[in-house]
Amino acid sequence: MADLIETPLGCTCFKLRKLTRAMSRVYDHHMATVGLKTTQYSVLKNAGQEALPVAELADRLGIERTTMTRNLKPLIEAGWITLEAGEDSRQRIVTITAAGRAKVKQAYGAWRTAQTEFERLIGAANVRALHAQLDTTLTQLTPLIEDLHHANPD
Repeated sequence: MADLIETPLGCTCFKLRKLTRAMSRVYDHHMATVGLKTTQYSVLKNAGQEALPVAELADRLGIERTTMTRNLKPLIEAGWITLEAGEDSRQRIVTITAAGRAKVKQAYGAWRTAQTEFERLIGAANVRALHAQLDTTLTQLTPLIEDLHHANPD
């Protein structure tokens, strides 16, 4: 079991949210040059890997299904994503269009510039260590997240 600390070290949630907002500003600045937000790029990039049900794509991106539905709306309106009928009448499959693939290709350069800028500032070894720590933490949080999901199903 992890060491129990008598006095909390500070609010980890607050620090991570602050970092996430700062990182989003950097990436969104670059993505704006191609008319996207970072969240939109993530959806398009993942939808481009394979057609997925809305719920599965939301799970892959770590967001709520209702948030995913809201995030899809402008992408559908732009003609970059379509929702196809699934195996049953309630299921919708997120499918990227040719225009969406072209947008991902265009946006990759903006993403790469933001990523390179961050890696130069922080250092490649530190970025690798940060990624490893984030991956480990997400893996360790999985049981708690699953317990919360089972306690509060959609």
